[in-house]
Amino acid sequence: MQQQRKPMPVGVEDFKRLVADGYYFVDKTRFIKELMDNKGIVTLITRPRRFGKTLTLSMLKYFFDIEDAAENRQLFEGLDIDRAGVACMGEQGTRPVVFLTLKEVCAGSQAVMMELFRRTLQGLYQSYAYLLSSERLTEEDKKYFRHVTELSGNEAELRLSLLSLMQWLEKHHGKKPVLLLDEYDAPILSAWEEGYYKECIDFMRGMLGSALKTNSSLAFAVLTGVTRISKESIFSGLNNLKVCGVLSDIYADTFGFTQQETARLMEDCGVGDSLPEMKQWYDGYRFGQVEIYNPWSVINFVSNGCKFQPYWLNVSGNSILHVLLEQVDSDRRCELEGLMQGIPVEASIDEGIIHADIHDSSNALYMMMLTTGYLKAVETYWDPKGEELPYCKLLIPNREIRMIYQKEILGWLATRSDTIQLRRMLRAMVSGDAGTFQDRLQKILAGVVSYHDAAGNPENFYHGLMLGLSVLVHGSYRVESNRESGYGRFDIAFFPQKENAPGVVLELKAAKSTEELEEKARAALAQIEEKAYGAEFERQGVREIWKYGIAFCGKKVWLESAQDCQKNEP
Repeated sequence: MQQQRKPMPVGVEDFKRLVADGYYFVDKTRFIKELMDNKGIVTLITRPRRFGKTLTLSMLKYFFDIEDAAENRQLFEGLDIDRAGVACMGEQGTRPVVFLTLKEVCAGSQAVMMELFRRTLQGLYQSYAYLLSSERLTEEDKKYFRHVTELSGNEAELRLSLLSLMQWLEKHHGKKPVLLLDEYDAPILSAWEEGYYKECIDFMRGMLGSALKTNSSLAFAVLTGVTRISKESIFSGLNNLKVCGVLSDIYADTFGFTQQETARLMEDCGVGDSLPEMKQWYDGYRFGQVEIYNPWSVINFVSNGCKFQPYWLNVSGNSILHVLLEQVDSDRRCELEGLMQGIPVEASIDEGIIHADIHDSSNALYMMMLTTGYLKAVETYWDPKGEELPYCKLLIPNREIRMIYQKEILGWLATRSDTIQLRRMLRAMVSGDAGTFQDRLQKILAGVVSYHDAAGNPENFYHGLMLGLSVLVHGSYRVESNRESGYGRFDIAFFPQKENAPGVVLELKAAKSTEELEEKARAALAQIEEKAYGAEFERQGVREIWKYGIAFCGKKVWLESAQDCQKNEP
């Protein structure tokens, strides 16, 4: 085995550093010509993590940026874009460029997220400090500029920060700027996981909408991310958006290494004899009709002495995957296990699903597994009329992902099987699905309750059991027991932590025989109404309340339900 000629660019995401410091470089500059030829105003490209999105946007920055144009031109000498002709290189160094990455804007609360945005935008503005000396900017412009750099800008100024910066750059340079936005969905995925999705979407819609939709100063924009946030939820009214997801043929070979690129890299590094086994480990992704190697895994393989092991780790969308895995039924579980045996699954893929509605999509799990890199589409069927979603046959891409899949997907699913059943029961309870609530509760009772458990004080036993089962709603609901409301004390109540979510009140009874179950359950529900247990919900502004009378007898349960909805005041 020969010594590799150049160091592998593990973790190097700056194009200038990669080229100038002599790292091995797989030439992707043809993407620049393709981008100019397609003349897209706003292009969104989604790919899994570690497929070179940041490096590619960095390459665009150094090519188009009007700052240090002559110095940057040297980076492209002899590359594909240089050989593409004078017309292409004539665009080099001709425009101001705004390059912003949001990959670190991830937080546990909206307040922290906004602080991260303030500091991220502060850093961006500071790189254009020369604008404060520009004679073409007004004093009001410069005052706004200082607000952002001094962290004193209000939320409205932050929402318009990208628009304003591009307008000032056009004023100063006389050229419309290019906007490059990396990992645009990182804050949104974080907000979804932490429970402030709506607030984040509202802010992002304002910031990106003004920068992309109503911005006459924009030359063009390229955005990258792992997922496509629905046009209706964040890019509303943006008619010039071109989306290039994992199923699209456009720019299919730009991110990741093609067969030819990987073979050449291996030969250049003197390890060409490892290519057949490498193909089994790290090949197999499919973007559009192009088969792609995972670039992160390939360069780590060479950098680590050609040791075959999993190098890729997906950190985007895992929380969403876990939530979706909690919803799988026995048939879906068999499909997930069958993937390990090479048995494909077929599903409709909606890459533009609204995250807030992800629970309502039967194929959302496979959509997320495809876009985040756990699965590949070996066949895609498109409706020629464009009226139906694409239908895909899906498989695990390669040996590396099969090992990760077994640990992260099947392993997590196996350890959470009991929790999954419980979450389904609680989700049915808060959504008013009384049939599923009773069915799941019955199965839990059959599995965990002994006839001797409730012998002493049955109502206290079942009360404690239901309180224990409610632990998984903490964070979404405040659970209270035996508290006064109306004209009495309810047994258990669930007060929502989120606005417009429904409340739940439970009244529990113990029956002496299974023949009494239905009567006891009806009596429990009548008690909720008679004692006005919904009063405390109404006082706290909860407009929708699900009321359940539940009767138990040993391992058997009967449930009666009613809904109480308060109309909003005009």
